[in-house]
Amino acid sequence: MADLKTESRFDGMRADARSAGSGRVAVAWPHDEEAVGSILAAARQGLAVPVLVGDRSRIEDAVARTGESIGDAQVVAAHSPEEAARRAVALVRGGDADVVMKGSLETAALLKAVLDADEGLRTGRVLSHVAAFAVRDYPRILLVTDAAMNIAPTVEQKQEIILNAVEVAHALEVPEPCVAMLCAKEKVEPRMLATVEAGELQERWKNGEIPGCIVSGPLALDNAVSSRAAELKGIDDPVAGRADILVAPDIEAGNILYKALAFLAGAENAGIILGATAPIVLTSRADSLQSRVDSIALATLHARYRARISEDSSR
Repeated sequence: MADLKTESRFDGMRADARSAGSGRVAVAWPHDEEAVGSILAAARQGLAVPVLVGDRSRIEDAVARTGESIGDAQVVAAHSPEEAARRAVALVRGGDADVVMKGSLETAALLKAVLDADEGLRTGRVLSHVAAFAVRDYPRILLVTDAAMNIAPTVEQKQEIILNAVEVAHALEVPEPCVAMLCAKEKVEPRMLATVEAGELQERWKNGEIPGCIVSGPLALDNAVSSRAAELKGIDDPVAGRADILVAPDIEAGNILYKALAFLAGAENAGIILGATAPIVLTSRADSLQSRVDSIALATLHARYRARISEDSSR
C-alpha cells in the first residue's frame, strides 16, 4: 500500500479532527484492503477509533495484506454484509460509534440499514453527498454537492442539500459560507429549469429559509470561483469569486465536476454523506488512500461538531 503524502492542504482539517477527539468509526464488512487499510491508517494518525464489524478471520487477512496492524481495534462479529450493516448502524444508534463507514459490501445494503424506519438513522432530511476539495490556487476549501446521491433534486431537496453542505462548512469553521447555485448562465432563463430553481433558492435565502450562509444564483462556475471573471462580466454579487460551496443542478453535473477536480485538476478530496443522524463514509476503490483517510477525518470532525451543537441546544 502506498504511503500517505507527508504534506497536505487538508492538514488543518486533520489537526482539527485530532483536537476534537478521535471519533469512533463503525466500518461495515471491512474485508478488503482499501477499507480496513484506510481506517487503520486514520487510527494511526489519531483521526479515528476503528470498530470493525464483520468476520474476524477475513478482517485479519485483509489487515495482513495492508501492512497495517489491527492492534487493539474492536471487532464486532457479523456473518453477512446485511448483518454487518445493521450492527454498524446499531452501534451508532446506541452511542457506541459516531460514524458509519462502508467496507466491501454493496452501498445499497448499507443505505438500507441506515434508512430502516425502525432501526436506522433517519432524520427526515434528504441524504446528500458533500465533497471537500483543496484546489491548487483556490484560497479556501471548496465544497461540492451533490455528486452521488440525488439524481434530479427538486427545489425542496436542493434546499436540504444546501443545509447539509452548510453544516460541513460550519464544522470546518467557516461561519457564513458563500453558496453558489451553479448553472450555465448568470440570469434566470425560463427555458432552463436550473436557473429558475437557483433564483427561487436565492429568494428563499433572502426570506430567511436557508440560514447560516449566503446563497446566490444562478451563477456560472467561472463567476462563482473567479472574481476576475465576475468583474469582466459586470457581476456584482457577494458570492461571486469567493464561493465556499458549489451546488450542482443535478447529479450529472455534480459527478462530472467532482471527477474533473479529482482526476484532471489533481485536487485533494474527501467526501461524506449527510442527512442521517451521523455522517456516512462511502469511499470508492478509485479513491486514493489519502482521500479515504481525509474522508474519515472530515466525518469525525463533522460528528464532533454535531455533538457540540446538540450539547449546546440541550443546555
